[in-house]
Amino acid sequence: MPDLLANERAEGPLRAGADLFDVVIVGAGLSGVGAACHLRRKCPTKTIAVIEARNAIGGTWDLFRYPGVRSDSDMSTFGYSFRPWDRPTAIADGRSIVEYIRKTAQEFGVDRLVRFGHRLTRAAWDSRASSWTLDIERDDGAPVRLACRFLYMCAGYYDYDHGYMPGWPGMERFAGLIVHPQDWPANLDCAGKRVIVIGSGATAVTLIPALAETAAHVTMLQRSPTFVAARPAEDPIAAWLLKNLPAHAALALTRWKNIALQMYFYRLARRKPEKARAALLKLAQGEVGAGFDAAAMFDAPYNPWDQRLCLAPDGDLFRAIREGKAAVVNGEIETFTEAGLALRSGERLEADVIVTATGLIVRLLGGAELVVDGGIVEVGKRMTYKGVMLNGIPNFAFAIGYANASWTLKCDLSAEYICRVLSHMDRRGYTVATPEAKEGSISEDPTLPLNSGYVQRARALLPKQGAKQPWRMNQNYALDLLAFRFSAIEDGVLAFKRRATAKAAA
Repeated sequence: MPDLLANERAEGPLRAGADLFDVVIVGAGLSGVGAACHLRRKCPTKTIAVIEARNAIGGTWDLFRYPGVRSDSDMSTFGYSFRPWDRPTAIADGRSIVEYIRKTAQEFGVDRLVRFGHRLTRAAWDSRASSWTLDIERDDGAPVRLACRFLYMCAGYYDYDHGYMPGWPGMERFAGLIVHPQDWPANLDCAGKRVIVIGSGATAVTLIPALAETAAHVTMLQRSPTFVAARPAEDPIAAWLLKNLPAHAALALTRWKNIALQMYFYRLARRKPEKARAALLKLAQGEVGAGFDAAAMFDAPYNPWDQRLCLAPDGDLFRAIREGKAAVVNGEIETFTEAGLALRSGERLEADVIVTATGLIVRLLGGAELVVDGGIVEVGKRMTYKGVMLNGIPNFAFAIGYANASWTLKCDLSAEYICRVLSHMDRRGYTVATPEAKEGSISEDPTLPLNSGYVQRARALLPKQGAKQPWRMNQNYALDLLAFRFSAIEDGVLAFKRRATAKAAA
């Protein structure tokens, strides 16, 4: 493509002073680093830039600093396919994940491509130039402008600046400290303190056993129960394989073993939800012991996998409850008081620290405005093509992971697919690739098939799915493996143009 790039620099309404790249990746977190590594491996001649609003590589895993922060999927599938996780831990802490991402970036030279403190504010596609113009604000307030042939959004799906806080009456009256996990103070020490954690999702399930190690007592306050499953923090089968097989074979077998188990248990839960519910509650009861009612704490009002299943490595949450260091209370907050919380049931809970583990604010594209030929794009009215591109948006991709398995599994496959598309365009002399949908094919199904609070609050913002493939987003790694690696690039839906055609159309 170098000759095409030379033409782009010489022709078209190219923005004064804008550097032009083949691909710009937005975000230097898990998916952004992965996408850049795939491009370096599969498309080595491409010019690439990675822009990152923050000043560090790591994304979510560098942002979240609350006690106990860890993966909620096994690392054999959460790690990259091209650089397997080779430690014995199946569930890793946040610091280890950040280190893994950064070492991966260094190994593939991606760390040298990142422009830190660069926040994308507007991305505008111009069909006459067959390129994107990116308006960027540096963290010192200075404006920067870049241009690219292909834009790859890997900025995550939530607001990095603020977590979701529903707000309750009387919060100003509380004499203690109120903190959101997304903004955890570096100097906060909960040793010897009474702590209430409001919430029942993965963050709360992670926080509570970590806080319970030193706190006087921790109470998990949830409006309704959630499903929690214990699993070993270290995978004994993986350990055996690593001891008895060459490392590459052991790591590959472990990864595929866990992929197969994820798919099996998800399908079982969706096909036989009551059996799955009964099995989860039986396991939870065995973990907390006869002195507790597991159903009261963990029998969710939804079916398994309507929301992500929360994991407790080595049953740490159950152990904290069993040992009396933590308790689970179901109830609605009436008001904050000077000493803690008053519930609608009349119960009062006292605390020195209240943690509002109430979720995320969905913020797509890092908050940037997306424009195509002068028209502002409403992402919530677009459909996902194979869960990686959007209908009517040229030379554009986004990273989103699975709802029922490791995030990275999907991001790995979609990055491989984008490399296939770019290589195909090079071979055929194409300059533009756009998924084109027929009228009436859109449905109201959101991209993330969960009824979690953050998904429901953002339903209008999330891109939609179509009535059939390739406009459906699979929640199945095996199906995606076939679709991304082996399906025809020119499938009658992804439309291509050469530069002469694009100019004529303009």
